[in-house]
Amino acid sequence: MGVHFASYTEARAKLKELLDAAERGRSATVRRDDRTAAVVDGERLRYFLARICPSNAQVVAEDGGWSVFIPGLPVTADGRTFDEAIDEMIDALREYAEDWQDHLLDAVNHRDNWGLVQMICLSSDDQLREWLIGAAQ
Repeated sequence: MGVHFASYTEARAKLKELLDAAERGRSATVRRDDRTAAVVDGERLRYFLARICPSNAQVVAEDGGWSVFIPGLPVTADGRTFDEAIDEMIDALREYAEDWQDHLLDAVNHRDNWGLVQMICLSSDDQLREWLIGAAQ
């Protein structure tokens, strides 16, 4: 059974119980006014989002170098080598996630990228590299 707190005050008083439940993968929620917030383990969430949101990255050799893009995202990167291009794409994804949180989250053509942004923010560079090139999660 999960833990569910009807108010922020109640959750704050039992924060350890709330965080322990989330860490174990149990449902953990806090009610605030007319909204319910879920508390989840970050690594579990990152793993889940990476699985349901494949990168579909396209890597192409061009003019003695490499280009990387993800269809449907305004993010591209180039590099002299494959690895440089992937490293640049990781940087570009991190910049996109920052921009999304700063001002794109309400833009009609970006607001549905919430899961992708969360996955980017919760991932290490190595995890993003694996996600981009299709290695095991």
